[in-house]
Amino acid sequence: MTLHPTNARSPRDDRVGLVATGLYIPEKFLSSEDVAEATGIPVDVIREKFGINRKPRAGAHETASFMAIQAARQCLAEAGQDPAGVDLVIWTGSEHKDHYVWSAGIKVQYELGCVNAWALDVASRCATNIVALKLAKDTIRSDPRVNTVLLAGGHRTTDLIDFRNQNTRFMFNFSDAGSAMLVKRGAGAGLLETAVITDGNFSEDVIIPPGRRFFDIPDPEDLKRRLDPVSMRNFAKVIRDAVEGSGHHLSDIDYLALLHMKRSAYDAVLQEIGLAPEKSIYLSDYGHVGAPDQVISLRLAAERKLLKPGDLVVLASAGIGYTWAASALAWGGMS
Repeated sequence: MTLHPTNARSPRDDRVGLVATGLYIPEKFLSSEDVAEATGIPVDVIREKFGINRKPRAGAHETASFMAIQAARQCLAEAGQDPAGVDLVIWTGSEHKDHYVWSAGIKVQYELGCVNAWALDVASRCATNIVALKLAKDTIRSDPRVNTVLLAGGHRTTDLIDFRNQNTRFMFNFSDAGSAMLVKRGAGAGLLETAVITDGNFSEDVIIPPGRRFFDIPDPEDLKRRLDPVSMRNFAKVIRDAVEGSGHHLSDIDYLALLHMKRSAYDAVLQEIGLAPEKSIYLSDYGHVGAPDQVISLRLAAERKLLKPGDLVVLASAGIGYTWAASALAWGGMS
């Protein structure tokens, strides 16, 4: 998906835009029936409460870096971008990568032929793409040597879920895919303001214990008791702060690219900010990949012709730990 690039006015132009996105979805999917069988939860609950019709599941060869590279190739191709013209590669995938204690961004940079770039890995769980958009924008604005930034990441978080562990049932929607975004100086859908909230009160509630390979929640009832009163409020706050910091009001939002979560929570976010359901897409055929959710949503919205030049688009997500983040975009170009 290419986002109406425009020509930069000068090398020092501090306007920054999202030029293109890329997506890699594995061929294999787990159906709602598959999830129901694995978890022992009735299939109608999986579909209606968990909001899952199906969700992509990576095969053995579809490593995190492989999916990121495929998504990045699509992104670069749709933008007509020579990899040698990329100045910075930011890994936005999960920390569950091909290898332990490993810098995946450098691998992606090498495989794509971004020979003039440097690379780094960023990790903010499922909010990583949004946080990385801010990092890309701020880097371009602060460093005249950086004009083009590629964000790419792959997620295989299904590997980390034990469907027999009911303590982690809110994570049964986790799925696998790769995404990419190309950010450039003076071109594309204008990156406006980003807002982020982190709350370390939840930092040890969702963990992979030492010596184990699956996520666990030591006390799910306590987590729910503490998280429920603040989560919707924080979603609304980061969305409002991103929008109002961009000179707009919540009523101006034309489209919201929101992560996948249970249907009732998704509806609650829309209600909290007063957004009509037709201004967002529920990802029931994809589940919750993680950071790529917003790219999936944007590409679906473009395919369904829900986006037009001048629209105010907001990306919003949350990641365990906990992080809430939102970014506002001026769709179709910058003034």
